[in-house]
Amino acid sequence: MSEEKTPHEDALDRVLTVEVMRVTERAAVAAARLRGRGDEKAADQAAVDAMRRELNRLAIEGIVVIGEGERDEAPMLYIGEAVGTGGHRVDIALDPLEGTTLCAKDMPNSIATLALANGGALLHAPDVYMQKIAIGPGYPDGLLELDMPPDEVVRRVAREKGVPPAEVTACVLDRPRHTQLIDELRKTGAAVRLISDGDVAGVINTTNPLESGIDLYIGIGAAPEGVLAAAALRCVGGQMQGRLILDNEERRSRAEKMGISDPDKIYTHEEMASGDVYFSATGVTDGNLVRGVRFHPDYIETETIVMRSFHGTVRTIRARHTDFSKFLPA
Repeated sequence: MSEEKTPHEDALDRVLTVEVMRVTERAAVAAARLRGRGDEKAADQAAVDAMRRELNRLAIEGIVVIGEGERDEAPMLYIGEAVGTGGHRVDIALDPLEGTTLCAKDMPNSIATLALANGGALLHAPDVYMQKIAIGPGYPDGLLELDMPPDEVVRRVAREKGVPPAEVTACVLDRPRHTQLIDELRKTGAAVRLISDGDVAGVINTTNPLESGIDLYIGIGAAPEGVLAAAALRCVGGQMQGRLILDNEERRSRAEKMGISDPDKIYTHEEMASGDVYFSATGVTDGNLVRGVRFHPDYIETETIVMRSFHGTVRTIRARHTDFSKFLPA
């Protein structure tokens, strides 16, 4: 009879903490060279190239489950692509440049981000939209539900914080589809922090409301970013629910091919990212989460937040790189 693995035996190698950080550092520096140039595609491609190059140096047997798109849409880092030199089998979720517009316009909160977990631990989500709601740690389990009316969401968060609704701030993507949601949130007296892009950072900011000023995230964003955000919450704490928006036959068919059997299922963050999870985000531009890349005559400075769910460890690492050659394109 086979013995079940202990949590420790099923954990990933702790050296990956440093390795995943290097991956996002390379992508962030590559994109940062194009900050403010107005060319989203060039910045994104530079980050993709740098991230793929570094992933292929890792001693892992990695499969991209959340990537730049499905195979026929993305030339590299596509969903299903194998990366690494061989070793521990892992799932990888990535966004080499979250906030391409933010980078192109040199606006805050553009990051390079990556999540890595045991093989089969990350939700294989198609590149569709996802309805999301998230709060940080310290709240009772099950406080919020995805289909809860916005006014009830605000009232519950305010009650648990011990403040009036006017002292609650919700983060929402600034999109026409959210016009009614924003109106309903504001009718409660709550403030709404609108963001143009970058909903991974938006969700993570709920985990530190004293620093970010954000209490909850709500609305519709991309499903891949939803899985990345869920991976971060698995490491640092909080609650999140998400449901894929599979509103036509083509999207339902794509989801089914990726193993999604229930198109209406509401996923918790533990279901989107289970097992031992690593998460890394390096700043491209300055933001609430991390500082952007600094270029100096003699060195490059990066700031990265790297997390691991196994020990609940969160590290913010400011690194000084004097070897410029490792950041040059191959």
